[in-house]
Order: sequence, then C-alpha cells, then structure tokens
Amino acid sequence: MSAARRFARLSTAQPPRNPGLLLHRAIVLGGGVAGLMAARVLSDHAAQVLIVEPDDLVALDVPDERLAADPAGAAVPRPGVPQGSQVHALLAAGQIQLERWFPGFVREAVAAGAVIAPPGATRLYLDGRLRVNPPGGVAGRSLSSSRPFLEALLRHRVLRLPRVRTVPGRAEGLLTGGGAVTGVRYRPAGSAGTVDEPADFVVDATGRASRLGDWLVAAGFPRPATRRVGIRLNYATALFPRPADTAVWTCVSIAGPGPGRTARIGGFTPIEGDRWMMLVSGYAGDRPGRDPGEFRERCVRDFPAEFAAVATAAAPIGGVVTYHQADSRRRDFELDRFPARLIAAGDAVASFNPVYGQGMTAAMLHASGLSEYLRGRPDLSRPARSYFADVRVVVDAAWQVSATADLALPHVDGPYPPGYRAMRRVSRLIAEAAARDPAVNRRVGRVTAMLAHPSSLSGPGLLLRALAAAARR
Repeated sequence: MSAARRFARLSTAQPPRNPGLLLHRAIVLGGGVAGLMAARVLSDHAAQVLIVEPDDLVALDVPDERLAADPAGAAVPRPGVPQGSQVHALLAAGQIQLERWFPGFVREAVAAGAVIAPPGATRLYLDGRLRVNPPGGVAGRSLSSSRPFLEALLRHRVLRLPRVRTVPGRAEGLLTGGGAVTGVRYRPAGSAGTVDEPADFVVDATGRASRLGDWLVAAGFPRPATRRVGIRLNYATALFPRPADTAVWTCVSIAGPGPGRTARIGGFTPIEGDRWMMLVSGYAGDRPGRDPGEFRERCVRDFPAEFAAVATAAAPIGGVVTYHQADSRRRDFELDRFPARLIAAGDAVASFNPVYGQGMTAAMLHASGLSEYLRGRPDLSRPARSYFADVRVVVDAAWQVSATADLALPHVDGPYPPGYRAMRRVSRLIAEAAARDPAVNRRVGRVTAMLAHPSSLSGPGLLLRALAAAARR
C-alpha cells in the first residue's frame, strides 16, 4: 500500500468499526495526549486499561463545568509537560481525530471555553509579506485553546471510560518472556520500591525522554536507531487580554533565512478566558528571555504590526515563560528483532520542531494506527510491524514538512537526506505558487494541516501548475 493511501486511511473521519476484546489487560506508560489517545483506542479491545503516569491524573481531573466556570484558571499545566505553558496548535487532522474518538468533542470544547475564530480573522505573513490567501491548514475553522485546557478536556473523557483506570507511578522497565512483553515494572508515587504489573499489551507514551531503548537492550533486544536534527530552538510565550471587538484573531509570521533576514517564527491565537497566547522564537544564539519589556520589544522590532498591537496594548498576564529544544528526533522501531505486544506512540517515536504544531496531531494519528492494527485481529505473538509501518508514514509526513525547512537554517548541519537540494528547490517553488494559485494553495493547506501526505504535492500536474505560476511571476 502506498504511503499516501496509508495516510488517508489513518486520517479518516469515519468512526471505528468492529471493536472487539482481544486483551485482558493493557498498560499505557504516560498520561499525556499520546497516552490518553492510546487508552481510548485500547478501551475498545481490552477488558482493563491501566495508565501509569507520574502525575496524579485523578487529582488533575477537571469536569467541563469547572472549565466553563473558570476557563482561565481551572486547567493548569501538568508537571510532566515542561512546555505545557507554551503555544500548542491542534491541526485540522487532530481535530478530526478528537471528534472521531469522542463524538461531540468540538461542540463541548467550545461550550467549555475553547475558541473557533470567525472566517477571515486570520493573517499569515511569509518573509514579512502578508499572504492574502493563507492555506486552509492555517486559516481553517480550527479549535483553539491552551494545551492544559485541551488536555483537561481529553483527560476527563478518558478517565470516564469504564475500562480505564490510572495509577500514579514512574515506569522503570519491561517484563519480558518468550519474545514478548508480559508486563511492566513501575515505582508507585511516594514509594521506594517497585511493582511488577502483568499485561497482555504495553504502549510506551513516555515522551521525548523515553527510556524504551535502554529497556529493550536490558531485555536482549537491539536498541532503536535515533535520528536527530539539531534545531537549537528557543521560544517564549506570553498571555494577553483579548478584547471582544478585535478584527484579527490569529496571526502567524514565518521568516526563513535570507539576505537581511533572520529565521524566526511567531504567532498569536485566541484561547479560553478571553486571552491571546503569543509566541516569539529564535534559533541558536537568538534567545527570547523572560523579561516582559524584551518580549514587547521583540514583537515591535521583529514581527508584523499585529504583534506590536497586542503586546503594547496591555501587560502580559502572569509573565513570560521560555523553553529550549535542542533537536528534533525520531526513533526507528522497525527492527529485525522486537518484542511482541509492545508499541511506542507520540513523542516516544518522534518529536518535531514544535513551532510547526505537529506533535499532538501526530500522536492522534498514531492512535488511529493502533486502532487499525487491533481491528485487524493481529497475531499478538508477533511484533506489531504493521502498526510501526503506519506510524512511519505519519512520522515521515511530519518530518518532511518540518525537517526540510529546518535543514535550510544556517546553524543546522544535517544530516541531509538524499536529494535534499532538489527537494528544497521544489518545496520553494510550490510555496511560491501557493501564494498565487488557489488549487496549489488548497493542496499545500491539506499537507500542512496533516490531512494529506506530502507525496500529494509531487504529482506532475501540480508541479506544472507551480512552474506556470512561477513563469507568470
């Protein structure tokens, strides 16, 4: 099956069919977005689903009514998410998956305080120039909120599932036997000892810092290879009051490296509680700090006028928070020897440059891959190779969009994939054509929103349209 067809199958909006019990107990390591989505899928196929997470998810549980009554204060960043207070985008494909697995999610999220900007209220700047027709992946009718708010909505729905329970604890390793995972070892919160918990199936959703490679080596399996792109990204986020009469709800500014230009990405978007969440970023030695005056100065100096209008109208709410990410990384789990009854999901598989907003949506598509795998009634005595093949398609799609752009940054020194220079020239040609050709623009928007695989941009018809647009320019 082609990558494009696999991707289309995973990004479908169709409700899952033919659920059936295959497992007695499944364990999910990690209670973030990837872990919660995996638990939702597993609840269709396992009599018991246990989420092992260092943070106490039950204590963090917030009903929708409390979110609606106090949208700015009821959802707090989870301690296990160091970048939880930063801007997080939910791409269109992620919104579709949330609605697929939790029917009515979008309507209920809006009722609790999430925002859907009206048509025409989004502006996109590329290299300082306003795009009059931003692609649908940027300007579509997308749900907008803070990460803690969205995660609270998702967590509440997962914890209400009758087959799901959670325990505070830190994963310490795998139990294996006969070429398969038979359970996990974890350290309960507040305990000096460990507990061995049996399981028929295990999902590692412990994030970028996953120790799955070490656990596999300890069990006699090879370590997955890790590929890294050293992006050295620095960014800062601040909250500002959002007046009711604003004309611009969302603004995104993307500047690539070039003559007289420094690569920077910034944006602001509406979130719950009548607030804007604004991000400014830099690379390598360009490091936004926590000083509100410096943040305001960056908005005025480095970004379009809409940023200055927000940042100078009022003081930030609660100060400025910063974050640094050294690299994008991906792990290859398609190994010759790998234990059965084990998968990885979310950032434990791949984490991308966060300014492109792919992380949460990729995790939701991994959950779709898990559903495809389990609904296929697999032989659980063998490794989940079809699942990892689907996940690779999702990772490849996101990696091609973000890493191709990252590799053009002057401080990034590879590794460059074969044919990178030609790929980069074609990407620039298509991006320029999208500014002038609505058909190309729609196709680009579907790819950036993770609704379509990047291979959909490689057909001869689209390339001819891009060349024609370049000729007209």
